[in-house]
Amino acid sequence: MRQLLLLCLSAACAVAAPEPAKTEPTNAQEAAAKELAAKRAAQDKVVAERYQAWCEQLGPAEQAWEKVLQQQLGGFYLPMHQRDKLAGKSNAWDFVKDDPKLPRVLLIGDSVSRGYTQPTRAALAGVANVHRAPANCGPTASGVKNLEVWLGAGKWDVIHFNFGIHDRGTPAADYVQRLEAIVARLEKTGARLIWASTTPIPDNPAQKQTARSIVEKNALAAEVMRKHGIPTDDLFAALTPRLAELQNPNDVHFTGAGYEFLGAQVAAAIRAVLPPAAR
Repeated sequence: MRQLLLLCLSAACAVAAPEPAKTEPTNAQEAAAKELAAKRAAQDKVVAERYQAWCEQLGPAEQAWEKVLQQQLGGFYLPMHQRDKLAGKSNAWDFVKDDPKLPRVLLIGDSVSRGYTQPTRAALAGVANVHRAPANCGPTASGVKNLEVWLGAGKWDVIHFNFGIHDRGTPAADYVQRLEAIVARLEKTGARLIWASTTPIPDNPAQKQTARSIVEKNALAAEVMRKHGIPTDDLFAALTPRLAELQNPNDVHFTGAGYEFLGAQVAAAIRAVLPPAAR
Protein backbone atom coordinates (compact mmCIF):
# COMPACT_ATOMS: atom_id res chain seq x y z
CA MET A 1 0.00 0.00 0.00
CA ARG A 2 2.82 2.34 0.92
CA GLN A 3 4.57 1.60 -2.38
CA LEU A 4 1.37 2.34 -4.29
CA LEU A 5 0.99 5.67 -2.47
CA LEU A 6 4.59 6.64 -3.25
CA LEU A 7 4.06 5.76 -6.91
CA CYS A 8 0.93 7.94 -7.08
CA LEU A 9 2.70 10.87 -5.40
CA SER A 10 5.61 10.51 -7.81
CA ALA A 11 3.26 10.50 -10.81
CA ALA A 12 1.43 13.57 -9.51
CA CYS A 13 4.68 15.45 -9.10
CA ALA A 14 5.72 14.50 -12.61
CA VAL A 15 2.46 15.89 -14.01
CA ALA A 16 2.58 19.08 -11.94
CA ALA A 17 6.24 19.89 -12.57
CA PRO A 18 6.58 22.95 -14.85
CA GLU A 19 8.31 22.58 -18.18
CA PRO A 20 11.88 23.86 -18.22
CA ALA A 21 12.28 27.34 -19.70
CA LYS A 22 12.83 27.24 -23.44
CA THR A 23 16.12 29.03 -23.94
CA GLU A 24 17.60 27.31 -26.98
CA PRO A 25 16.26 26.64 -30.49
CA THR A 26 14.66 23.23 -30.72
CA ASN A 27 15.71 22.48 -34.28
CA ALA A 28 17.82 23.69 -37.16
CA GLN A 29 14.95 25.64 -38.76
CA GLU A 30 14.32 27.64 -35.62
CA ALA A 31 18.02 28.31 -35.21
CA ALA A 32 18.25 29.57 -38.80
CA ALA A 33 15.24 31.84 -38.28
CA LYS A 34 16.79 33.24 -35.11
CA GLU A 35 20.08 33.87 -36.90
CA LEU A 36 18.31 35.58 -39.83
CA ALA A 37 16.34 37.84 -37.46
CA ALA A 38 19.53 38.84 -35.67
CA LYS A 39 21.23 39.60 -38.98
CA ARG A 40 18.32 41.75 -40.14
CA ALA A 41 18.27 43.61 -36.84
CA ALA A 42 21.98 44.33 -37.17
CA GLN A 43 21.51 45.53 -40.75
CA ASP A 44 18.58 47.75 -39.76
CA LYS A 45 20.69 49.27 -36.99
CA VAL A 46 23.46 50.17 -39.45
CA VAL A 47 20.92 51.65 -41.87
CA ALA A 48 19.30 53.67 -39.07
CA GLU A 49 22.67 55.08 -38.01
CA ARG A 50 23.59 56.05 -41.57
CA TYR A 51 20.13 57.55 -42.08
CA GLN A 52 20.53 59.71 -38.97
CA ALA A 53 23.81 61.02 -40.33
CA TRP A 54 22.06 61.75 -43.66
CA CYS A 55 19.29 63.63 -41.83
CA GLU A 56 21.82 65.87 -40.08
CA GLN A 57 22.91 67.25 -43.46
CA LEU A 58 19.37 68.39 -44.36
CA GLY A 59 17.87 71.82 -43.93
CA PRO A 60 15.57 72.56 -40.97
CA ALA A 61 12.30 71.94 -42.84
CA GLU A 62 13.51 68.63 -44.27
CA GLN A 63 14.81 67.53 -40.88
CA ALA A 64 11.46 68.33 -39.28
CA TRP A 65 9.68 66.24 -41.93
CA GLU A 66 12.00 63.28 -41.43
CA LYS A 67 11.46 63.49 -37.68
CA VAL A 68 7.70 63.20 -38.16
CA LEU A 69 8.25 60.21 -40.45
CA GLN A 70 10.37 58.53 -37.80
CA GLN A 71 7.51 58.91 -35.34
CA GLN A 72 4.76 57.81 -37.74
CA LEU A 73 6.02 55.22 -40.21
CA GLY A 74 6.51 52.34 -37.78
CA GLY A 75 8.79 49.32 -37.88
CA PHE A 76 7.75 48.13 -41.34
CA TYR A 77 7.79 51.28 -43.47
CA LEU A 78 10.51 53.29 -41.72
CA PRO A 79 13.39 50.92 -42.62
CA MET A 80 12.15 50.89 -46.22
CA HIS A 81 12.11 54.68 -46.28
CA GLN A 82 15.55 54.88 -44.70
CA ARG A 83 17.02 52.55 -47.32
CA ASP A 84 15.41 54.57 -50.12
CA LYS A 85 16.89 57.82 -48.84
CA LEU A 86 20.36 56.34 -48.43
CA ALA A 87 20.14 54.98 -51.99
CA GLY A 88 18.99 58.35 -53.32
CA LYS A 89 15.60 56.92 -54.34
CA SER A 90 12.39 58.90 -54.47
CA ASN A 91 9.33 57.53 -52.68
CA ALA A 92 5.84 58.53 -51.58
CA TRP A 93 7.20 60.17 -48.42
CA ASP A 94 9.61 62.53 -50.14
CA PHE A 95 9.81 66.00 -48.64
CA VAL A 96 7.78 68.29 -50.89
CA LYS A 97 9.11 71.82 -51.33
CA ASP A 98 6.07 73.88 -52.24
CA ASP A 99 5.83 76.12 -55.24
CA PRO A 100 3.97 79.05 -53.60
CA LYS A 101 2.09 79.75 -56.83
CA LEU A 102 0.43 76.31 -56.81
CA PRO A 103 -2.33 74.87 -54.58
CA ARG A 104 -1.42 72.44 -51.82
CA VAL A 105 -2.94 68.96 -51.95
CA LEU A 106 -2.83 66.30 -49.21
CA LEU A 107 -3.37 62.59 -49.82
CA ILE A 108 -4.54 60.54 -46.82
CA GLY A 109 -4.80 56.77 -47.08
CA ASP A 110 -3.25 53.36 -46.58
CA SER A 111 -0.67 51.42 -48.63
CA VAL A 112 -2.85 51.63 -51.75
CA SER A 113 -2.74 55.41 -51.41
CA ARG A 114 1.01 55.15 -50.94
CA GLY A 115 1.18 53.27 -54.23
CA TYR A 116 -0.60 55.95 -56.23
CA THR A 117 1.08 58.96 -54.58
CA GLN A 118 4.00 59.25 -56.99
CA PRO A 119 1.89 58.73 -60.15
CA THR A 120 -0.49 61.41 -58.84
CA ARG A 121 2.42 63.79 -58.30
CA ALA A 122 3.67 63.15 -61.81
CA ALA A 123 0.21 63.73 -63.29
CA LEU A 124 -0.16 67.03 -61.40
CA ALA A 125 3.38 68.33 -61.93
CA GLY A 126 3.18 72.08 -62.46
CA VAL A 127 -0.47 72.04 -61.34
CA ALA A 128 -0.34 71.32 -57.59
CA ASN A 129 2.03 70.59 -54.72
CA VAL A 130 1.05 67.01 -53.86
CA HIS A 131 1.88 65.91 -50.32
CA ARG A 132 0.89 62.74 -48.51
CA ALA A 133 0.27 62.01 -44.84
CA PRO A 134 3.47 60.87 -43.09
CA ALA A 135 2.12 57.37 -42.41
CA ASN A 136 0.36 54.33 -43.70
CA CYS A 137 -2.87 55.79 -42.37
CA GLY A 138 -4.55 52.46 -41.67
CA PRO A 139 -8.04 52.34 -40.11
CA THR A 140 -10.36 55.15 -39.03
CA ALA A 141 -9.22 54.62 -35.42
CA SER A 142 -5.72 55.68 -36.48
CA GLY A 143 -7.17 58.64 -38.37
CA VAL A 144 -8.99 59.92 -35.31
CA LYS A 145 -5.81 59.54 -33.24
CA ASN A 146 -3.25 60.97 -35.69
CA LEU A 147 -5.12 63.43 -37.90
CA GLU A 148 -3.63 66.53 -36.27
CA VAL A 149 -0.10 65.30 -36.99
CA TRP A 150 -1.00 64.43 -40.59
CA LEU A 151 -2.56 67.83 -41.24
CA GLY A 152 0.45 69.68 -39.87
CA ALA A 153 0.53 73.47 -39.64
CA GLY A 154 0.13 74.42 -43.31
CA LYS A 155 -3.01 75.41 -45.21
CA TRP A 156 -4.51 72.81 -47.55
CA ASP A 157 -6.46 73.60 -50.69
CA VAL A 158 -7.54 70.02 -51.42
CA ILE A 159 -7.58 66.89 -49.23
CA HIS A 160 -8.17 63.53 -50.93
CA PHE A 161 -8.79 60.85 -48.30
CA ASN A 162 -9.77 57.22 -47.74
CA PHE A 163 -10.19 54.70 -44.93
CA GLY A 164 -11.54 51.24 -45.65
CA ILE A 165 -9.31 48.22 -46.18
CA HIS A 166 -8.03 48.33 -42.60
CA ASP A 167 -11.61 48.83 -41.41
CA ARG A 168 -12.99 45.73 -43.12
CA GLY A 169 -13.64 44.16 -39.71
CA THR A 170 -14.75 47.35 -37.95
CA PRO A 171 -18.39 47.31 -36.81
CA ALA A 172 -20.56 49.54 -39.00
CA ALA A 173 -21.56 51.93 -36.20
CA ASP A 174 -17.92 52.46 -35.15
CA TYR A 175 -16.81 53.01 -38.74
CA VAL A 176 -19.47 55.66 -39.35
CA GLN A 177 -18.84 57.39 -36.03
CA ARG A 178 -15.08 57.64 -36.65
CA LEU A 179 -15.55 58.70 -40.26
CA GLU A 180 -17.90 61.46 -39.10
CA ALA A 181 -15.27 62.66 -36.63
CA ILE A 182 -12.59 62.68 -39.34
CA VAL A 183 -14.81 64.56 -41.79
CA ALA A 184 -15.72 67.14 -39.14
CA ARG A 185 -12.04 67.85 -38.52
CA LEU A 186 -11.17 67.97 -42.21
CA GLU A 187 -14.00 70.41 -42.87
CA LYS A 188 -12.43 72.82 -40.38
CA THR A 189 -9.36 73.12 -42.63
CA GLY A 190 -11.41 74.94 -45.28
CA ALA A 191 -9.96 72.61 -47.95
CA ARG A 192 -11.99 71.12 -50.76
CA LEU A 193 -12.51 67.52 -49.68
CA ILE A 194 -12.61 64.45 -51.92
CA TRP A 195 -13.50 61.02 -50.59
CA ALA A 196 -11.88 58.07 -52.39
CA SER A 197 -13.99 54.93 -52.33
CA THR A 198 -12.04 51.93 -51.06
CA THR A 199 -10.54 49.75 -53.78
CA PRO A 200 -11.71 46.11 -54.18
CA ILE A 201 -10.11 43.27 -52.25
CA PRO A 202 -10.23 39.52 -52.93
CA ASP A 203 -11.82 36.95 -50.64
CA ASN A 204 -9.20 35.46 -48.32
CA PRO A 205 -10.62 33.20 -45.58
CA ALA A 206 -7.20 32.71 -43.98
CA GLN A 207 -7.03 36.45 -43.24
CA LYS A 208 -10.76 36.73 -42.45
CA GLN A 209 -11.08 38.97 -45.49
CA THR A 210 -14.09 39.22 -47.78
CA ALA A 211 -14.72 41.24 -50.92
CA ARG A 212 -18.19 41.96 -49.55
CA SER A 213 -16.77 43.83 -46.54
CA ILE A 214 -15.47 46.60 -48.81
CA VAL A 215 -18.78 46.90 -50.64
CA GLU A 216 -20.44 47.37 -47.25
CA LYS A 217 -17.90 49.95 -46.04
CA ASN A 218 -18.19 51.90 -49.30
CA ALA A 219 -21.97 52.03 -48.90
CA LEU A 220 -21.63 53.38 -45.35
CA ALA A 221 -19.03 55.95 -46.41
CA ALA A 222 -21.18 57.06 -49.34
CA GLU A 223 -23.98 57.99 -46.94
CA VAL A 224 -21.59 60.04 -44.80
CA MET A 225 -20.21 61.87 -47.84
CA ARG A 226 -23.68 62.60 -49.24
CA LYS A 227 -24.65 64.05 -45.89
CA HIS A 228 -21.67 66.40 -45.96
CA GLY A 229 -21.78 67.19 -49.68
CA ILE A 230 -18.35 65.70 -50.32
CA PRO A 231 -17.68 64.38 -53.83
CA THR A 232 -16.44 60.81 -54.27
CA ASP A 233 -13.53 59.72 -56.40
CA ASP A 234 -14.98 56.29 -57.15
CA LEU A 235 -11.83 54.22 -57.41
CA PHE A 236 -13.80 51.05 -56.65
CA ALA A 237 -15.99 51.46 -59.73
CA ALA A 238 -13.09 52.51 -61.94
CA LEU A 239 -11.00 49.47 -61.01
CA THR A 240 -13.61 46.73 -60.83
CA PRO A 241 -13.77 45.98 -64.59
CA ARG A 242 -9.97 45.79 -64.77
CA LEU A 243 -9.00 43.87 -61.63
CA ALA A 244 -7.63 40.86 -63.51
CA GLU A 245 -5.32 43.20 -65.40
CA LEU A 246 -4.30 45.67 -62.67
CA GLN A 247 -4.46 43.91 -59.28
CA ASN A 248 -1.85 41.49 -57.98
CA PRO A 249 -3.21 37.92 -57.65
CA ASN A 250 -4.83 37.23 -54.26
CA ASP A 251 -3.69 40.62 -52.99
CA VAL A 252 -5.24 43.97 -52.06
CA HIS A 253 -2.38 45.77 -53.82
CA PHE A 254 -1.83 46.59 -57.47
CA THR A 255 0.73 46.27 -60.22
CA GLY A 256 2.78 49.21 -61.41
CA ALA A 257 0.26 49.72 -64.20
CA GLY A 258 -2.51 49.58 -61.61
CA TYR A 259 -0.98 52.39 -59.59
CA GLU A 260 -0.44 54.46 -62.73
CA PHE A 261 -4.13 53.96 -63.50
CA LEU A 262 -5.10 54.99 -59.97
CA GLY A 263 -2.78 57.99 -60.05
CA ALA A 264 -4.45 59.24 -63.22
CA GLN A 265 -7.89 58.79 -61.64
CA VAL A 266 -6.88 60.62 -58.47
CA ALA A 267 -5.24 63.45 -60.41
CA ALA A 268 -8.38 63.91 -62.50
CA ALA A 269 -10.54 64.09 -59.37
CA ILE A 270 -8.24 66.71 -57.85
CA ARG A 271 -8.16 68.80 -61.04
CA ALA A 272 -11.96 68.79 -61.07
CA VAL A 273 -12.13 70.72 -57.77
CA LEU A 274 -9.34 73.20 -58.48
CA PRO A 275 -10.17 76.70 -59.66
CA PRO A 276 -10.25 76.82 -63.50
CA ALA A 277 -7.08 78.90 -63.63
CA ALA A 278 -5.17 76.24 -61.65
CA ARG A 279 -6.17 73.23 -63.74
